[in-house]
Amino acid sequence: MLQHLPVLPLLIPLLGGILLLLPPLADSDRAQRWAGSAIALAALAAALLLLWQVDARGTLVYAVGEWHPPFGIVLVADRMAALLLVLTSLLLLSVQVFSSAGEDQKGRFLHPLLMFQALGIQGSFLTGDIFNLFVFFEILLIASYALLIHGGGKQKTQANVHYVILNLAGSALFLFALGIIYGTFGTLNMADLQQKAAHLPATDVQLAKAGAMLLLVVFGMKSAMLPLHFWLPRAYEAAPAPVAALFAIMTKVGIYSLWRVHNSIFGEGAGELANIAQPWLWPLAWLTVVVGIVAVLASQTLRTLTANLIIVSVGSLLLMVAINGADATAAGLYYLVHSTIAAALMFLLAGLIIAQRGKAEDRFVQARPVTQPVLLGGLFFIASLALIGMPPLSGFIGKALMLKAALPDSAGWIWPPILLGSLAALLMLSRAGSTLFWRVRGDNDEPVRVQPAQQLAVWILVLALVALVIWAGWLTSFMQQAALDMLNGLDLQQLLLPAGGYHAE
Repeated sequence: MLQHLPVLPLLIPLLGGILLLLPPLADSDRAQRWAGSAIALAALAAALLLLWQVDARGTLVYAVGEWHPPFGIVLVADRMAALLLVLTSLLLLSVQVFSSAGEDQKGRFLHPLLMFQALGIQGSFLTGDIFNLFVFFEILLIASYALLIHGGGKQKTQANVHYVILNLAGSALFLFALGIIYGTFGTLNMADLQQKAAHLPATDVQLAKAGAMLLLVVFGMKSAMLPLHFWLPRAYEAAPAPVAALFAIMTKVGIYSLWRVHNSIFGEGAGELANIAQPWLWPLAWLTVVVGIVAVLASQTLRTLTANLIIVSVGSLLLMVAINGADATAAGLYYLVHSTIAAALMFLLAGLIIAQRGKAEDRFVQARPVTQPVLLGGLFFIASLALIGMPPLSGFIGKALMLKAALPDSAGWIWPPILLGSLAALLMLSRAGSTLFWRVRGDNDEPVRVQPAQQLAVWILVLALVALVIWAGWLTSFMQQAALDMLNGLDLQQLLLPAGGYHAE
């Protein structure tokens, strides 16, 4: 059983999504809700088991159908991938539970679509070659197209059209990049590419650089890096609350891909291709944070504010990618996990606030009071502390680790944008909280209360933030080893490649 463990995080949402589309589960809303939550819980259990096995035994490799690389489909579960699988499964469980309180009544197929979205995200983290990274990108994007428009409406339709067109263009660029890289390297297996990068003939170097830079554009688009970030605020604001919460991890797939491809394959040992993206990443990452800060200060709704804070967090993570070292990668990985959970929590809270404020929704205007100000206000305070990066929550640890990773060489580049981002978050979240909970008028004559399922979903994410603090010591050591495994890649090559590697004829 254990030898098939790496494929379980894919099989569970795949088969679960199919079952939710078929009778008898498809005929009963109650059955869909219970089954969807049970499947998400099973996916989380499988991801935790995989994390435990990877930590104990090292990187696990699964060759589908016993077709070994570089010809077959290979899944690679190392420490970084396993940790991000746990994060994805945790978000899936939370949004499945939250959706069971009535969001699934606003449109069809929400629960199976969430499964297929998780399938694409988890496959992106597990794949061992770039072509299958493209395949899983398409799976998560196709599911996201339907999820974004769940419930219908003019705003969602407009946002979806822009989102679809941009991502179709990104997919075309991805295919061009894959064709160029395969033509120059003769393989798309990540371990094989890393082994061959330093020994590429001089005649193929320029073509390989073109393919690598195209991949930088594609991954920059997926991660919302400037100037390809403009799709994110509109899409995330239009999406339903549980969908936006799951979308919080989509930009991190782009960050993860940059780590895997540009910091590993085209990293320090890649000869003439070494660190090809770094001269571009430094200014673009810095500007992404700056533009995100400006957008945060101009935000007029809680959903828009949260979306723009995601852009700031993306810029901060890109700075860690630009540093390209084990300490920076480990710090970025911790902050990635924290920022994803915190943003998802705030999106779910925005959905609850919208339901209780009537026509004012989550706009920063005077409106009727929310029905449960103590509950929602307390949860908002917790989520705000996390997003700002204040103690005692995990945001403080994540930002402290990133600031430490910048010492001594890059502090002048890294410290100002990260600290200014925290200041902007503090100012705007203070304004948001005071407006949403204190600037009230009249009475709430249509009281809407938080459903038990919604409250459970929110507390799952709150407890996850607390767990990041309680087990911070173990997690930082784990992430340090995960960063070393990813950057070195030597063990990965020995596991995947035959003696001497594979050389195309």
